[in-house]
Amino acid sequence: MSLVAGQQRAAQVGTGRLYEIDLLRIFAACAVVLYHYLFAGYYKVVSPLGFEVPGLLARYGYLGVDLFFMISGFVVLLSAWDRTPRSFLVSRVVRLYPAYWVAVTLTAVVSVLFGAGRFPIGLVQYLGNLTMFNSLADLENVDVVYWTLWAELRFYLIILVMTFFTITTKRVGIVIWSWLALTAVFQLGVLPAGADLILNTQYSHYFIAGMALCMIYRFGPRPSWLILVGLCLVNAVYRGVQFAGDVEDRFHTALKTPVVVGPIVLVFAVMLAVALRLTSRLARPWFVALGALTYPLYLIHAHIGFIVFERLGDQVNKYLLVGGTTLAMIVAAYLINRYVEKPLAPRLKRGLE
Repeated sequence: MSLVAGQQRAAQVGTGRLYEIDLLRIFAACAVVLYHYLFAGYYKVVSPLGFEVPGLLARYGYLGVDLFFMISGFVVLLSAWDRTPRSFLVSRVVRLYPAYWVAVTLTAVVSVLFGAGRFPIGLVQYLGNLTMFNSLADLENVDVVYWTLWAELRFYLIILVMTFFTITTKRVGIVIWSWLALTAVFQLGVLPAGADLILNTQYSHYFIAGMALCMIYRFGPRPSWLILVGLCLVNAVYRGVQFAGDVEDRFHTALKTPVVVGPIVLVFAVMLAVALRLTSRLARPWFVALGALTYPLYLIHAHIGFIVFERLGDQVNKYLLVGGTTLAMIVAAYLINRYVEKPLAPRLKRGLE
């Protein structure tokens, strides 16, 4: 290894920043955006724009969420190490809420003023969404994409509980092996349906695998961690094929099993390469700028984009409209990050500490 590469790797470990993960984040976000714009919106009859050929590939873009969840398992455990419960909780609030409050408000305003009743939003629904815990009160999300935040919050709860007992290698092992075992038991129909509120079995294998890969990154490729990642991959493929069937039923379309399985395996392979530090030479500091756009882009693109398509779909070439709207969403994401997240996060952190 060269001196420069060694210094870069040491810097990454010291700061907890893996630049290549920022690149993976924006890639996953773009996959989800294209999934909604080129496929799901039209088939759910919330967008007038249909794309027969591009939609054949874009329909698999929902798998970008799977990558998001594995990244969360990896980086959230990495960032929680040696933190107190209060410090971890503050870090999550500061990371999640500023951009989210803006996105919820912007989406609500656009929906009410320009949505022509397509996405009705009530005051109670809006206020409940601001808490991010609206699912507990059975309040519908202001935007369809917010469902993933509920899955993330349930994962954060597990990490928060771990911080009360000091995170150690042994305790991480106990948690993730137990979580995977309980996931298997739940899938066998032994546990009550309510257990899934914590177990989050549809995506638990991604969070668990991400945590195991974090351990590999920190302490090396021990056989137990590699075995755990392999078991998670098996369950991810199993649940992924099941979910693809649900997608087929929901959208009255066909998905090819190999095309579903391929990206799932690729997600595991790429993240394993990151954990083994095989990708460090590809990392570039400017990837951070791309990664910073991911969260706000994800939050604002869906319903606002669909409303734009409905308003302008019969006036503008559909490819230009999708391209222009995507670019506008990226600019909006930059503005949210630059003028909301960056200045508000430190102030919010000081207030909470």
